[in-house]
Amino acid sequence: MVFYYLSIMTTNKDWKIVYENPNEVKIGIVQAVLEDCNIPTVVINKKDSIYRYGSYEVYVSPKFVIQAIRIIKDELEFE
Repeated sequence: MVFYYLSIMTTNKDWKIVYENPNEVKIGIVQAVLEDCNIPTVVINKKDSIYRYGSYEVYVSPKFVIQAIRIIKDELEFE
């Protein structure tokens, strides 16, 4: 899983969250699907390392928000 986009995120503070989940595997799937659709993503780990509380967040540029949400809603289904 790739989490090296932090430098992109710090220069583009207007990126929007499109998906949040505590499961790292689901976040990786969402990130991979969006990037396969040529949507750059940033994943931020907001989990507490001691208590394992919190979640991961997937961010995209504002120009891709609607497209990313549609892809997540229409193409991904987690049980």
